[in-house]
Order: sequence, then structure tokens, then C-alpha cells
Amino acid sequence: MNFVTGHINYGGRVTDDNDRRCLIDILFKYCSNESLKETYKFSESGIYYAPLDGKIEDYRNYIDSLPLNDSPEIFGLHENSNIKYENQESSRVIETILSVQPRLTSGGGGLTPD
Repeated sequence: MNFVTGHINYGGRVTDDNDRRCLIDILFKYCSNESLKETYKFSESGIYYAPLDGKIEDYRNYIDSLPLNDSPEIFGLHENSNIKYENQESSRVIETILSVQPRLTSGGGGLTPD
């Protein structure tokens, strides 16, 4: 299951060797014999776990109780990885804004086709 999911389904989309290695490690966390135990938690905080068999309402309530934005701990990452991600996203937004901003010209009254 890990090989099919990690190497065949997603492995072709992951071009960096370190990213592929990270993907495989994360998959082993979720697709293991340990994860079949009732007491297994996918994160240290205990927020993420596989709910026990129950009614559909129980599953919906569990899903509704999950945070809207997943913390890096669910992927086994440190909180600093979230800071790095947010810095990259901020830089990307600023670059996009600057790329669509009109350029100043030196002459012609400052008018541009933009």
C-alpha cells in the first residue's frame, strides 16, 4: 500500500528526492499496523486520530471539531515549518502585487499604457 501510494500515485508528481523521502515517511506514519490500534494518535496533541466505529453523526462531529487550519504537527513537522511557509506565501503575494503594479517612466509626462 505504501509503495503504490507513495511511489506510483504521488511519487511521479514529486520531483525532489528529499520531498519524496518526506512523503514516504509521512505515509508510513498513516499506513502502519500501529495506526490500526484504537489508542493510536496521529499527532502528539491527540487532536488527530481515527475515530472508532459509530454512527455517521459521530464522524461528522469529529470532523467538525478539527481545526480549520491544520498545524504542521499532523505531518510530523515542527512549528517552524509553518513560519517558513507563511514567509514564503507573504513573499509570493508581495511579488505578485509588485508585478502588476504600473511602472514609472522617465519622460512623456509619466503616462504609461498601463
